[in-house]
Amino acid sequence: MTKEDDMLEELKKIRTLLEPKPAPAAPKGLWAEFMDFLGKYKVLGLAVGFIMGIYLGGLVQALVKDFLLPAIGLAIPGINDLASFKATAAKQTFQVGDFLVALITFIIVALVIFLIVKIADKWGME
Repeated sequence: MTKEDDMLEELKKIRTLLEPKPAPAAPKGLWAEFMDFLGKYKVLGLAVGFIMGIYLGGLVQALVKDFLLPAIGLAIPGINDLASFKATAAKQTFQVGDFLVALITFIIVALVIFLIVKIADKWGME
């Protein structure tokens, strides 16, 4: 009998642990609802990823257009005949200024995003 009582007691403990917890109360007020929305759907992380992806893509595009394609045009003679490289490899000029503008823009945007994330972290947003 003692063994059965112990088993029943363990089953009761398991049942209490498996019972769902009551749902937390809905936040009150517009600001609390907004903060709950940001935390629940991870909106800040999504926005950071999207914005950084846009500017990183611009940086990579400037690198390819301004450095790699002219280098390929110099390395392979007669590449001007290809339609895909005709526009960028015809002059064979390295446009350092366009790349530097893209790089500086990326660094500034990354710094601003970093500061926004730090402020959001202080406010308790995720």
